Amino acid sequence: MGDRQAGDPPQYYEAHVFVCCNRRPDGHKRGSCAAKGSEKLRDYMKVRAKELGLPGVRVNMAGCLDRCELGPCVVIYPEGVWYPPETAAAE
Repeated sequence: MGDRQAGDPPQYYEAHVFVCCNRRPDGHKRGSCAAKGSEKLRDYMKVRAKELGLPGVRVNMAGCLDRCELGPCVVIYPEGVWYPPETAAAE
């Protein structure tokens, strides 16, 4: 995966933050990130990134990232680092 090649267009964002906002029916055995507060988390992260003036950072909603049991899930690219944030508070 991933080394940029000669002739590739420049990256539009330095970092892309994907927050899973998939919602399954209540009681689903795998649960869902939306049921665990991911939509509110995404909204917070978007506002906070704008407040901090983070250039080149985009916070987006994602469909299912297939880590439902660990949700809410966030993945940041291009590094590909996954986070299971439990609160909006920085630790």
